[in-house]
Order: sequence, then structure tokens, then C-alpha cells
Amino acid sequence: MTTDAATTLAVGGERQVPVPDPIARDYLLLGLRLDQHIPGLVDAYFGPADLKARVDIESLRSPAALADDADALRARLPGEVPEPDRRDWLDAQLVALATHARALAGEELPYEDQLERSFAWRPVRREQARFDDAAATLDALLPGPEPLADRLAAWDERFRIPPDRLPAVVEWLIATYRERAGVLFDVPAGEDLRVSYVRAQPWTAYNWYDGGLRSRVDVNLDLPMDAATLVHVIAHETFPGHHLEHASKEANLVGRRHRLEATIQLINTPECLISEGLADIGRSFVAPLDETPDLLVELYDRAGLAIAADPAAARDAAERSTAMTAPRRRLQESRVNAALMRHADGASHDEVLGYLREVGRFAPDVAAKRLEFIEHPLWRTYVFVYHEGEQLLERWLDLDGAGVAERAARFGRLLREALTPGVIAADVAASPAATAPRP
Repeated sequence: MTTDAATTLAVGGERQVPVPDPIARDYLLLGLRLDQHIPGLVDAYFGPADLKARVDIESLRSPAALADDADALRARLPGEVPEPDRRDWLDAQLVALATHARALAGEELPYEDQLERSFAWRPVRREQARFDDAAATLDALLPGPEPLADRLAAWDERFRIPPDRLPAVVEWLIATYRERAGVLFDVPAGEDLRVSYVRAQPWTAYNWYDGGLRSRVDVNLDLPMDAATLVHVIAHETFPGHHLEHASKEANLVGRRHRLEATIQLINTPECLISEGLADIGRSFVAPLDETPDLLVELYDRAGLAIAADPAAARDAAERSTAMTAPRRRLQESRVNAALMRHADGASHDEVLGYLREVGRFAPDVAAKRLEFIEHPLWRTYVFVYHEGEQLLERWLDLDGAGVAERAARFGRLLREALTPGVIAADVAASPAATAPRP
């Protein structure tokens, strides 16, 4: 049975959910069952309610049995899934799920091998020179006798958005990004999202997708939010990042093509490398660097920052913040090395914390929060998907000297289609211009 064919509709609540074909049904059951062993593995579920109810009341299935289920489902793909893109996507996802099940069953796997099987992509350590060059650029932009980390923290403090002003600024940014994304991409009619403010979480912000083209976005108040960071975070979580991606894929993969496997989103699988990579890149479409100074100047004013009273100073600060964007992103890649140090090399908590502060130039509270994420049982492997995904997708978007329109068209494919890291990497490798090495 092909999933692009029309299927009978089953009504669940107010929403109509297509009946899954056997492959999609068994994939959904596998993900839901694994989540009982790994709470949080299911990041979103908006599929058939009867499958969720079935898993909730059935006896717990052992990890070894779930690993066998994943292998058996993979073996069925060639005979039951004629669409190559769907087959490749399911295969990559199932390798990851089998890996998680086997780890639960006691199989030991080196950390880097676990990463490769989880994301269909093997991360690489960054060279120290990458961080040194970024630090030198920032030194020139923000000179002073204090350590660079202290200067960066003091700079951010100047542009910290008061918590009572944050909701209005976030609402304005979302409206701005929604409008700009609508010019470039197909924004599904009826999509909606709401924002809440939380504490005691290891992440900066989070998109919870509820299905029905709706998202909830949580912003973590434990980490101070400066203006430049907010520009990136809101694009990442809303438009054209996670919210637009999830709504677009629901509209296309579920609504039009009846691929019900897309009604579950699973952490620590290849889909995450694509999702986080596109969310990080998305800012370049709605807040490109050449337009960022104007955006920041208006943001300073809307946030009630003191610098907004001096237009010349606000413009200078906005331009300097924009120039810092790329080198600061490079310093954040220290998280890749930090995670490998902690989990592959066996470095201590304090050693890795010192590395994040000294090499990544994170402020003490931010470094501690980043390490909390790295050491979290669910997120210890996830830290790589941001930078690895972004750099892989950037090379794909830029293939053959693509212009603005072609980049937007390719990004639109990422929003709508189920593409894998392997497919993206193969396109990059096949391009005559693909000569740049991985970082």
C-alpha cells in the first residue's frame, strides 16, 4: 500500500487523522513504546489516538524485543515502501531507534559510534584555531583589558531585555518573522502558536508541537536574554524554524501525502539533525545580517533599553553586535568538543566546565547551563545536531553558487519534505563545487 494514496479518515477529537498504513502504524507503535523506557524520546505526537491508548494500557515491551521490532520493520521497507525518499527516511530513523533499544538492553557502544547511528552523521572535533580566530575577531570588535569572556558578558548585560518587556518584544518579533517568512515560503493557513515563560530547564527555548498546525514555545528565564540572542532564538523556534517546519510537514506529509509516520517526532534521530540545522539557518532568511542592525535598533526601543535614547550609540551598538554574530557562533561550537571531552574522552565535569569558559568564552552561569545540557541523560547526544546540522545544510543551500531565490527554494524543501542527512550529504558530494572540507 502506498502512503500517497487516499486513505480512510478516522476522527479523533476535533481533528481528522488518516488511518496509517502498516509500516507507519508499526513505526508509531515502536516510537511510543520506546518512549516508555526513554521518557522524552517522543517530542511530539499528533497521530491516531487509538495507537497511543493501546501503548498506554499494554504490558511494557522489553528493550531487546523493541530492537528486534526495529530490525524487522527495516527488513520490510524494500517490499512495502515503494517511494525511495520515504524508504530512506524510515530506514535512517529505524537505525537510530534500534540503537537506543540496544543501549537500553545493555549493549555498550562507543559514544561516537552511538552518535553516528543516532543521527546518520558522525560529528567531528573542531580545531583550536577555529576558536582562536573567532576570539581574535571579537577582541578587535570589543577591545579592553579584561578577559574576553568578561567583556562579552558585560556587553550582553547592556542589552539584556527586562523580563516584563520580553513578552511584547517576542510578540512583535514573531509577527515580523511570520510576515517575512510568508513572502519566501508557503506558510500553512490556520497555523498558530503561543509563547510561555518558564524556569529550571537545560535549554534556552523549546518548541512543543501539538499538531493541527499549532505550537507552544517556552522561553527559559533562567538564562538572561539579550537583544541579539533573542533575534536568533525566536527565528529558530518560530519562523522559519521549528514552528513553520512542523506545520509545513504536517500540511504536506500528513495532510496531502498521508505519511502518518510524520505524526510522531523523535529525539536523537536523524530528523533532529535536519530540524535543528534548518532552524539555526532560518534566521538568515527573516533577519539577514545586512538587515539586522535596523532590527536591533527597533528592538532596543521596544525593549525600553537605555541606549535607545541615543540614536547614534544605538546604531553603533547594533552594527557591532551584528559583526559579532559569526565569530560568536563559532565560539559556541566549543560545545561539540566539550561533549566529546566529557563522554568520549572521560574528562571530568570541572574540566569541561573550564573548557567552556576558557575556550567558548561563556559566562559562568551560561557555561554551567550548557554543561547541564551536555550531561543530561536525554540531551547528552543531542548537542551536536545544531552546529553539525547547520553546517551540512549551509553547504547544501549554497551548492553551485545558489542565489537568494534558489536558497529559499531549497530551504522550502527542508520545510516540507522528509530529507535525511545522507541524502543531503550525497547531493553535496556530487556537486562539482563541493571541495570545501568539513570543519
